[in-house]
Amino acid sequence: MIKKEMIAMLLAGGQGSRLGVLTAKVAKPAVAFGGKYRIIDFPLSNCINSGIDTVGVLTQYQPLRLNTHIGIGIPWDLDRNVGGVSILPPYEKSRGSEWYTGTANAIYQNLDYMETFNPDYVLILSGDHIYKMDYEVMLDYHKENHADVTIAAMPVPMEEASRFGIVITDGSGRITEFQEKPPEPKSNLASMGIYIFSWPVLKKALIELRDVPGCDFGKHIIPHCHEQGGRMFAYEYNGYWKDVGTLGSYWEANMELIDIIPEFNLYEEFWKIYTNSDIIPPQYISDQSVIERCIIGDGAEIYGEVRNCVIGSGVTIGQGTVVRDSIIMKDVEIGSGCIIDKAIIAEDVKIGANVTLGTGGEAPNKMKPDIYSFGLVTIGENSVIPDGVQIGKNTAVSGVTIREDYPNGILESGETLIKAGERV
Repeated sequence: MIKKEMIAMLLAGGQGSRLGVLTAKVAKPAVAFGGKYRIIDFPLSNCINSGIDTVGVLTQYQPLRLNTHIGIGIPWDLDRNVGGVSILPPYEKSRGSEWYTGTANAIYQNLDYMETFNPDYVLILSGDHIYKMDYEVMLDYHKENHADVTIAAMPVPMEEASRFGIVITDGSGRITEFQEKPPEPKSNLASMGIYIFSWPVLKKALIELRDVPGCDFGKHIIPHCHEQGGRMFAYEYNGYWKDVGTLGSYWEANMELIDIIPEFNLYEEFWKIYTNSDIIPPQYISDQSVIERCIIGDGAEIYGEVRNCVIGSGVTIGQGTVVRDSIIMKDVEIGSGCIIDKAIIAEDVKIGANVTLGTGGEAPNKMKPDIYSFGLVTIGENSVIPDGVQIGKNTAVSGVTIREDYPNGILESGETLIKAGERV
């Protein structure tokens, strides 16, 4: 039998609906980040940097781009004869098929995969967080405490604590109480959704709770283990960690990469972030361009002015165009004479000449005010914006649009333009 000390199970099937049109056609872990990467690159890189060479990636929603990106795991050195990376979608079983209905249910449906490696420990990860963590150090902590479950946790502002699972610990770090998104939290130590389980404990809990609808780690497995008197400890993490689950946090995390002294550094030699990169030519910066504090991907052609931006590979920015405080993903074409302020533009978008994005005052978005906010303009992938139109703030556009879609050439702040047949 194959024997692995610890394997990782990476939950990457989420839709990420709070990212709006950015995830209409792609799972959140496959969304571009930092000009070159995709969000899932960060936990995958953490695994191989931590010496974990067996990773099961659980996919469900819109998995095509994610599967293509991961492939057989070559960029992360996960193309192994024994272990390596395995894509684990839901599948039809002899007793009927079932979608993954919760985080723990997804893991339960892959018990056979985990059994194959006879692990001592199982690391549960989410595929949609930006951070660097040495899981081996966390495993050492788990062993030292003879723990059944170790939860990575970090302090958050008390006013935000109700958004998280909260752990209450004694002086030794042992968890005495767990609150899942409490209205009145007793602590500000928040679960990061990163768990190490001793394998017998996890297996027993998954089997005992297999019939619970939508079985989830935070709501069901963790409280169950606590009720059973398991040794549960909090591993306190004090580095950079960000859940890029909203357009605001996604934009903010990208902008933090270009700080003079970035809080999250992509350039460290000792902890590299690996990705599946295209083979493309180098960037071209013309003599009339102006660039200030930007990340610019390979193959980009810059003829205009770009300030405080994250620019993906293969992007073209036309002459006389000014782009500020924006995220432009790969293979976007922006015409000449445009003004673009605080926008998130997804892959393969074409923007005509003399277009203005982020114009006028702010107004709440009429369709989804909780999603399209933060003063951003969000353009979904493969969209087309015609020449000469103006688009306000807290707006979203998806699809091939024409001049007639814009009354008087303007999409006012707070409006949403989704062409027929486009998913939102």
